Amino acid sequence: MSALDALDERQRAAASVLRGPVVVLAGAGTGKTRVITHRIAHGVDTGAYSPSRVMAVTFTAKAAGELRGRLRALGVEGVAARTFHATALAQLNFFWPTLAGSPAPSIIDNKVRMLGQAADAIRLRPSTATLRDIASEIEWRKVSMLSIDQYAALGRPISGVDAGQLIELMRGYEALKDDRRQLDFEDVLLACAGMLEAEPRVAASVHEQYRHFTVDEFQDVSPLQNRLLELWLGDRHDICVVGDASQTIYSFAGAEQRFLLEFERRHPDATVVRLETNYRSQPPILTVANALMHGRPGALELVPAREQFTADAPTVTAYETEGEEAAGIAASISARIEAGASPSEIAVLYRAHAQSAVLQQALAAEGIATSVLGGTRFFAMPEVRQAILALRAAAVAPSEQGFLPGVQRVLRELGLTDEPPAAGGAQRSGWEARRAILRLAEEAGADANLRSFSDALMARAKDQHEPTMRTVTLSTLHAAKGLEWPHVYLAGWAEGSLPISYATTFEAVDEERRLAYVGVTRAARTLALSWSRSAGRGERSPSRFLAEMGTTGRGTGILRETTPNATRASRPR
Repeated sequence: MSALDALDERQRAAASVLRGPVVVLAGAGTGKTRVITHRIAHGVDTGAYSPSRVMAVTFTAKAAGELRGRLRALGVEGVAARTFHATALAQLNFFWPTLAGSPAPSIIDNKVRMLGQAADAIRLRPSTATLRDIASEIEWRKVSMLSIDQYAALGRPISGVDAGQLIELMRGYEALKDDRRQLDFEDVLLACAGMLEAEPRVAASVHEQYRHFTVDEFQDVSPLQNRLLELWLGDRHDICVVGDASQTIYSFAGAEQRFLLEFERRHPDATVVRLETNYRSQPPILTVANALMHGRPGALELVPAREQFTADAPTVTAYETEGEEAAGIAASISARIEAGASPSEIAVLYRAHAQSAVLQQALAAEGIATSVLGGTRFFAMPEVRQAILALRAAAVAPSEQGFLPGVQRVLRELGLTDEPPAAGGAQRSGWEARRAILRLAEEAGADANLRSFSDALMARAKDQHEPTMRTVTLSTLHAAKGLEWPHVYLAGWAEGSLPISYATTFEAVDEERRLAYVGVTRAARTLALSWSRSAGRGERSPSRFLAEMGTTGRGTGILRETTPNATRASRPR
C-alpha cells in the first residue's frame, strides 16, 4: 500500500512532489499533519529520501512527538522531527567543544530571576510583573534579530520602568549572563546561526547531514527562525513549508506571516498547493469561520467534506454578568452530558487565563470535572508517575493474576475507586488520571503484559502522546490551537475581552480576529458563543466580530441568537 493511498486529491498533490520548494497552504482541519507525514513516508518508500537525511521542524515538543509517532506508524524511523530550539541546541552541543575546546554554555532556566539580579545590581526594584514584561521584550528583540541599540530606537514602552532604565537593565542582564557563561532560550538560536555563518566546515557538515526539510506551522516563524532555516538549507531547494496565514496568533512573540505569504515570491519555482477541504467541522461552523476571515490576506475558503447531520447554526447568547454566563455554559454542558455526550468531547475556550476561575466554579457546581489545558501535563502528574513506577515494579514481581487484573490491582492500591470523588480539585484530577491509564490497559490487546504496557507508557510520555481524560477541557484560545472537540463553547465575546482591551491598532485587532478564527475552527459538531453585558462595574458591548457574523442585522445571519432563559429551559430535568 502506498503512503499516498489514504490522501485526497489535493493532499496527494502536495505529498507527491518530493523535490524543490513546496508550499502547502493548509486551512484548519484540512489534514496538514497527514500530508507532512505521508509526504515523508512516500519519499522514504520510493527511495527519494534517506530517513536520516530528513529534518522535520515544528514549534512545540508535543507537535514534534506527534510527528514522530505518526511516522513510526507509517513504518518510518530515524527522521529528525524536532523543534527549532531542540535542533539548534543539539548542533551547538555537538560542534561547540570542537570549536571552543570546552562544553557549550549552560542554559538559564529562569529569565525573570536573572533579570531581578541584574535589577538589584543597578538599584532598581521593578515588580515581578514588570520583570516578566521585560523578559518578553528581550525574547521579542532577539527573535526579531535586533541589537539593543536598534531596539532602543523603537521606543517600545514598558510600564514600571522608563526607557533608560529598560535599556540599562537589558545590558545588565546580558553582562550577567556572559559572566556566568550561560545562554538563554533565544541565544541558542542566535549562537547556532552565528556558528553556521562563521564556520564553513560546520555549515558543510550540517548540509551533508540534512538534505530534505519540512517546516510545520510556517506562519509562526520569526525572522531569527527563518534565518536559521536558510542557513540549514544552504544553496539547496528541497524544502516543504506548511501553514495557514489565518492562524497566525503569535505576532506578539515575533512570528511574521510574511514568510509564508511571500514564499512563492522568494521561490518562483515553488509548487503551491491549497488545502481547503475541511474534515473536521459541520458546514454551519465553516460558514462562520469563512465570514470571520473574509478578505483577509492569505485567507482560505474552507469547504466541508463531512456529511452534515444538523443544519443548526452556531448560537450566540448574551448574559447580564460573567457569573451568569459561566452558569449558563455549565447548565448547557450538563444537559449535553445527560443527553449522552462524553465530557472529553467538550471544551470551553476563552481569551485570558483569568476567565477560567468562574467557569471552573460553575462547572464544579454542576458536578462536572474539568482539566485546564496548559496546566500540569498528564505524564508530569505525580499520580501518573507513581502509577508507571508501580506498574514497572509489579512487572518484576511474579504474579498469576494476568495483565488487566494486575493493572487494576496496582491502580486500586494507589487510590482508584469505582466511583469518582466529588468534581473539582486535585483528588478528582488524580482519579481521572488513574482511570485514563486503566482505559489504556483495556485497549492494549491480548498480547500485552505489565512490562510491555509500562514501556508503552514511557514511550507515550517521551512523545507527549497523552491519553484522553473524561473531563471537560478549559483552555485559552492560544493553547487550544491545533486541537479539536465535537462541542465547543466560546466564552467572553465582548469588546475588551475579544478583541482584548489593549489591541488598539489595526494589526493588533486583526491578530485578535485570527485568534477568534482559531477558536471557531476547533469545533466539529456544535458551536456556542456567549458574552456578558457587565464585568464588575463596567458595561460592555458585544464583540465586533459577532456583528460581522450576523447578529445585529449588518451581517449574513449565520449565527442564531438565543436567550439565557431559553438555554435553561432546554435542560432536561
